[in-house]
Amino acid sequence: MDIYREEILERYSNPHNFGELENPNGTALVVNTSCGDSIGIFIKIDNGGILKDIKFKGVGCAISKASVDILIDKVKGKKVSVVKKISAEDVLKNANLVLSPSRIKCGLMGWEALIKAIENYESNKKN
Repeated sequence: MDIYREEILERYSNPHNFGELENPNGTALVVNTSCGDSIGIFIKIDNGGILKDIKFKGVGCAISKASVDILIDKVKGKKVSVVKKISAEDVLKNANLVLSPSRIKCGLMGWEALIKAIENYESNKKN
């Protein structure tokens, strides 16, 4: 399977969810130290535990940017409790990605950042 299929290249060039949110209640940044890619996630969770809005910013390869954009489309509007149950395998399957071991980190950066942003939200909520 060609990892740079049309949807990946389109999402890389024209992501649906790129940008920053004003006053997010959860944020996280993940950096892939092996290549320098970085993905920052900004989330807004409402009082009912729903991911109302999510945006990302970052620099990286087509795989890292496209996979986070596809993930955001899938989880936006869902309960945090449901999102936290998504596995790495689910993320790769949803994006229809079959990656070599050296590229798996690229495909999962956005998922890792999303989970960290939720943890940041939950930590801030407790304080």
